[in-house]
Amino acid sequence: MRCLVVADLHYSLPQFDWLLSAAPQFDLVIFAGDALDVGSSVDFRAQIVVVKKYLALLSGLTRVILCSGNHDLDERNPEGEKIARWIGDVRELGIACDGDSLTIGDTFFTVCPWWDGPLVKQRIEDQLREAATGRLKRWIWVHHAPPANSPTSWGGKRFFGDEELVQWIRSYQPSMVISGHVHQSPFIADGSWFDQLGSTWVFNAGLQPGRPPVHIVLDIDNGIAFWLPLGYEQYIDLNAPLQRPAAAITNPPAWLTSLGRIADPIPLRPKSLGEARRS
Repeated sequence: MRCLVVADLHYSLPQFDWLLSAAPQFDLVIFAGDALDVGSSVDFRAQIVVVKKYLALLSGLTRVILCSGNHDLDERNPEGEKIARWIGDVRELGIACDGDSLTIGDTFFTVCPWWDGPLVKQRIEDQLREAATGRLKRWIWVHHAPPANSPTSWGGKRFFGDEELVQWIRSYQPSMVISGHVHQSPFIADGSWFDQLGSTWVFNAGLQPGRPPVHIVLDIDNGIAFWLPLGYEQYIDLNAPLQRPAAAITNPPAWLTSLGRIADPIPLRPKSLGEARRS
């Protein structure tokens, strides 16, 4: 199984276009939060409409997992905590989203929402406890914020990770946690796109502007993780002990290099998307 991992696209339509072109080459696309952008000049409701259209197209090409990030929150629950109500709507497209667990092959996935207060945090704790009863040997979590005090959450002056996530990892020791949120971590001193807590691998692709987005490819069967920003391409062996720095990609497989030769996919875009971009 090959998984394409992205996060923090923040309503960058060229990056969504690239994602549509790349998706058919993968068994699964994992979108680790922040599809929307609260700082965009495009109305938030329009962003949701457009991103849902992209997700509908994406779900017709491959399996998709989507978790909410802090930029995706569009409502408050009755207790006043911020939630991403719209993300639950994509479940009808066959997309696994906040609160779901699913098995694909020999891998068990759990999708966690962004939590903004004690009630949603408790739901995640309950979700993980219940999911642990049906876990397989390979258990992957999708959780937008990386763990606290990890290079994957280092912002240059302080860590921006989730302290609760550290405790959950210690309790359940999943195989991997797929995150995003801290854009600069992989590109700055003392930061990284990967880490290991106990036996758990943690990933944060980071953010680069332009197309294609920075992304991670997980070659699950061969135990390799590739990090693919522009100009810094690296990989790690998931079956070996943690080593830094990661190795440069010098002999990539043909299926991986083909990602850089995708034709411009703009004709794939639904007609309404261009109109929403101009609004």
